[in-house]
Amino acid sequence: MIRIKYFGALAARTRRRGEKIDFSDLPLSRLLAELEKKYQLKQFPFSVAVNQKIIHKFSNQILKNNDTVALLPPFIGV
Repeated sequence: MIRIKYFGALAARTRRRGEKIDFSDLPLSRLLAELEKKYQLKQFPFSVAVNQKIIHKFSNQILKNNDTVALLPPFIGV
């Protein structure tokens, strides 16, 4: 199971703070494509973190069981 967490405008768009999917060995790029289809997220700038590490959105990193993917809006501050 992969956990997905949404923050800021993305949480508002999806109307949820998170969800779980019953897949593993799933490329990150495929997950993001599916979420785009489901929620139309293209208009929102965001970064992606996998297990609390920021990675490139277009990475083909393979997501494993118990991974957490966070979609993070831009933020400012120190």
